[in-house]
Amino acid sequence: MELAIALNNNSSKPLHQQLYEQLRQAILSGRLTPGEKIPSTRFLAKSLSISRFTVTTTYEQLLNEGYLETVTGSGTFVCKQLPDDLIYSNPIENIDKINRSSIKLSMYGNTLVNTANVPRITEPKLEINFRYGTPALTEFPVKLWRRLLSHYCNTNLNWLDYSTEPNGYQPLRAAITDYLTRSRAVNCVPEQILITNGTQQALDLILRLLIEPGETVAIENPGYLSAKIIFETQNARILPISVDNYGLVVQELVNYTPQNIRLVYITPSHQFPTGAILPLQRRLELLNWAQQTGGLIIEDDYDSEFRYSEKPIPALQGLDQSDSVIYIGTFSKVLFPSLRIGYLVLPKSLVPIFTRAKWLCDRHLPILEQQVLADFIESGYLERHLRKMRSIYDKRRQSLVKSLKEHFGKSAEILGEKAGIHLMVRFKTNLSDEEIIQRAAKVGIGMMSANPHYLLNHPTGEFIFGYGELTESQLTEGICRLAEVYII
Repeated sequence: MELAIALNNNSSKPLHQQLYEQLRQAILSGRLTPGEKIPSTRFLAKSLSISRFTVTTTYEQLLNEGYLETVTGSGTFVCKQLPDDLIYSNPIENIDKINRSSIKLSMYGNTLVNTANVPRITEPKLEINFRYGTPALTEFPVKLWRRLLSHYCNTNLNWLDYSTEPNGYQPLRAAITDYLTRSRAVNCVPEQILITNGTQQALDLILRLLIEPGETVAIENPGYLSAKIIFETQNARILPISVDNYGLVVQELVNYTPQNIRLVYITPSHQFPTGAILPLQRRLELLNWAQQTGGLIIEDDYDSEFRYSEKPIPALQGLDQSDSVIYIGTFSKVLFPSLRIGYLVLPKSLVPIFTRAKWLCDRHLPILEQQVLADFIESGYLERHLRKMRSIYDKRRQSLVKSLKEHFGKSAEILGEKAGIHLMVRFKTNLSDEEIIQRAAKVGIGMMSANPHYLLNHPTGEFIFGYGELTESQLTEGICRLAEVYII
């Protein structure tokens, strides 16, 4: 049997590769039909004037990929069912026409389809972007962090193995306990700490373990958008509770008591996005509500470390006398977002089931980063870094507030400027939020409307200004450009 195969000895492509491609193409084009016997390695090598080893190598590759098969005592044949038949059972040009909606989703999947889109990470490249949530990454002590990483990499190789602590690296839990006790008046022991993959996983675990579909979760209005999405995907009934200049209107929550509210999600130390700080009297009222109704409070303390001109208010959890509060903390704002280390402070009765769920979810977080973070906290580097960042953020905050007042005066009401790394502004304007965003973009300014964070009574003219990653000069220039496009 003769095969029309032409090999080029001067080609940069090896002979066995040339032979493979031509034999494979002969099979796919039908020149070699399914079930047809092909020449022996000896015969083909002689007819092409190449080594038998080259032919043998090619045949072995085609055998391994399912194009050829051998029959003992009979020779080598083209397979009757080729692998390409399985891969391309439909013509390539028809792939886009396949109806993927026929794939059955779970209840969770169907809920997710009908839930608001997850916020997009990609943003337009603008010269000055007032996006919120990003700290001053250029101020992070990278050299110190790198030195700690190197130390633990070289000390031993335990960090390469599975962890035996699904609730988190014990020295890290101990360091967090000590830090929270001193800085936030949180009442806990290391055994109550569960290390999580950021706030998102913490919320997901809480909802999956404590909420049945249809049960009510009360959230702040406006509030943290990602939390709302997580609650909706668990088929929880979302109950928006108003926020005023002092935070959550607790009396409104109390009036809903017959609704059998299971959880309340709150950001009491720096309400997101308004920046309101829940006063002590309302905190006590909220704790009393939880004790009387059996409801649970999720306290998200996402950036309480950054306060200006006022002393930090103790955490709600530290006032709790009835195990009604689940406390969430994160290092995304105080250190850097990609660290993805957060934590829960749980009532002792919930620790076993949360630990089991965490193990089933992702076994454990990377050990190396936990070791480094524990050392970073224990050695005092964290609090030293926080002192430095408070000073930097305070100067940036003052520059932003001063510029807003100079350029907009009474046409801009500033909210939540005493804490965190963002503030909210209410502009007196006749323009829609989208018109304002478009005008700002034309002069290289990125703005984020607060509108998506409302469940009810969506206002216009409210914008969140993040200042963590912008310099004082950028903040001043950004507000000056906004004034030039006449958004009021």
